[in-house]
Amino acid sequence: MDMKAVIVMDAHYGGLNPVQLGRQDCEPGHAFGPAVRTHWLLHYVHSGMGRFQRDGATYQVNPGEIFVIPPYMETWYGADAEKPWKYTWIGFEADGPLPEILSRPVISCPEAGVLFDEMLTCDKMENGRSAFLAGCLWKLMSLFLEQGEKKSDYVDKAIHCMRSEYASGITIQEVADRLGIDRSYFSALFSGQTGMPPNEYLIRLRLSRAAELMKVHGERPSTAAISVGYHDLYHFSRIFKKYYGMSPRAWMRCETEQAAAKQKAVGRSAVELYAKEQDTEEMADFLRKEDVRGQDRQKGAEQDG
Repeated sequence: MDMKAVIVMDAHYGGLNPVQLGRQDCEPGHAFGPAVRTHWLLHYVHSGMGRFQRDGATYQVNPGEIFVIPPYMETWYGADAEKPWKYTWIGFEADGPLPEILSRPVISCPEAGVLFDEMLTCDKMENGRSAFLAGCLWKLMSLFLEQGEKKSDYVDKAIHCMRSEYASGITIQEVADRLGIDRSYFSALFSGQTGMPPNEYLIRLRLSRAAELMKVHGERPSTAAISVGYHDLYHFSRIFKKYYGMSPRAWMRCETEQAAAKQKAVGRSAVELYAKEQDTEEMADFLRKEDVRGQDRQKGAEQDG
């Protein structure tokens, strides 16, 4: 049995984090399981064949196919007695959504063979091995996504486009052109799903980002305007006043004053709470002393009696 395993350091990458990699040329009848894994594990079959059991069902896996082992799911797999398989496996952790196709026990994806071969070249790397494999995993996810149902959700694509490129000054016409549809049709479609025209959405998006830059990061109105796609400061000020009821500078002053007043109120509350606590402690101390004096008076009366 010929096997090659590569040491993969757990770099704790977000999204897709590779933890295991190897290739094995199995002996006839070689099997593993039943067992569970704590991470995702994908086996790509280069040649030969074998059987894979999951969820009470048995599948024959052939060259160009991948059998999928999700975390904490009991599985068993074994090589064919006459034509044992040769496969490459990669294990990884995922902290986000994965392509729906990974819910299948077996995936047919012959084009992934080159990618799995590429993964094994990382054994020549040292510091960049985990990052390289993370990149290969993202390439593999893109292959899986291309096998899924083609989506034509124009509104969702438009929102992603505007959110990523509002700073470049992108226009609604350019968004429609990228989607490959008529602008009037796009506007009607967008309004029907979101309740507002696309131009209104883009304006609100830019202004909210500008307000955040000024309020949270202390940027000047001119810098905020350019940063969100408005290169004409007068035009930016006019639109900002229309939506916020005041000029950018007046809005910044108002926000600063409100923040200072809030901070002052918080400080005053803390002082009042401290004073109240002090009064409570003084009252408690007084009652304790009165209780002691009362006990002393009672003892004295008993002795006199």
